Amino acid sequence: MLFRAWLMMTSSPRTRLELRCISGVFLAVPETRVTKSQLRNVYRKLESDVQSSKRRLTELTDQCNALKKGREESDEREEALSNLKKVEEKYNELKDEMAEYADNDPAAFEAMKNAILVAHAAANRWTDNIFTLRQWCSNNFPEAKEQLEHMYQEVGITDDLDYLEMSTPGN
Repeated sequence: MLFRAWLMMTSSPRTRLELRCISGVFLAVPETRVTKSQLRNVYRKLESDVQSSKRRLTELTDQCNALKKGREESDEREEALSNLKKVEEKYNELKDEMAEYADNDPAAFEAMKNAILVAHAAANRWTDNIFTLRQWCSNNFPEAKEQLEHMYQEVGITDDLDYLEMSTPGN
């Protein structure tokens, strides 16, 4: 009874609460009643949506019919379509032929030359870094010379490591 009195005091006219018993526990939940004005508003909105959808349908149907004009089957149209198909086939053939010659493209060849120069400079830079690191290690750790040499051999740094030289074409 105390709970029912509290429920009546806390529920306002706008937020009506309903007392429900679920598994022996009483809960105060909002009422789920729908008023006639709410139903009317939803109905009006749905009606306006239906009307706008019908208008859109007629607009699209008219647009479709207008686009069909001039596309009637005729000898001229079929001839134009066959010419278009021939032109597209020729275009695809030429595109495939261009792809075959892409390796001989002067711009691609020049880009490959530039990439080779960059790679050569990077390899020599790394070689220089390796020599600098070896010298630093031997200067700072002279007592570990044998261990360092063994480590260099393990990772592939041998005595025949040297800078790369650019070969000129034809050599």
